[in-house]
Amino acid sequence: MNRPNRPVRFFITALSWAAAILYPAAVYAGIRTGHLAAVALLLCAIALVRWIRSPTGGNLAIAAIAIALSAAALLFADALPLKFYPVAMNAAFLFVFGRSLLSTPIVEKFARMKEPDLPAHAAAYCRRVTQAWCVFFVLNGLAALDSALFRSDAWWTLYNGLIAYILIGAMFAGEFLIRTIVRRRTLHH
Repeated sequence: MNRPNRPVRFFITALSWAAAILYPAAVYAGIRTGHLAAVALLLCAIALVRWIRSPTGGNLAIAAIAIALSAAALLFADALPLKFYPVAMNAAFLFVFGRSLLSTPIVEKFARMKEPDLPAHAAAYCRRVTQAWCVFFVLNGLAALDSALFRSDAWWTLYNGLIAYILIGAMFAGEFLIRTIVRRRTLHH
């Protein structure tokens, strides 16, 4: 399979991220305007572009889930299946991070890209960070599920299109702050 050149890959990546971020707003607009079919096709396109960009088993599974949710939304003429996509994404991330705890935690893999000779205490820290992300994905997934099943369309859109991203950013920022403090303490001892 020929890979597109770097600018094309960058454009495809940026477009798929933008579409994914705007997905909750698109679902809301589809509900309000009655254009659920267009939103279902958008979801399929996002997932297929992600899989084409990086043809891994995980991305294929995400594409299959997106197609199944879109088909259900079209078949039943109901937005609810489309609102389950954030739940599925949290479950997919939980699976990847949780499975990595059985061998080398995913956060440790990323850390070793920057620092191949990672000390044992740093590897232990990476394991705890991976566990923290697992807890985050469980809680965020449950909040996404709650918003899909029991909250208004507006609340679902607000949570999944803004609040969840703020929480992810806070998780990254908090971990970076803790890592900086831990690293300083380790260097001084």
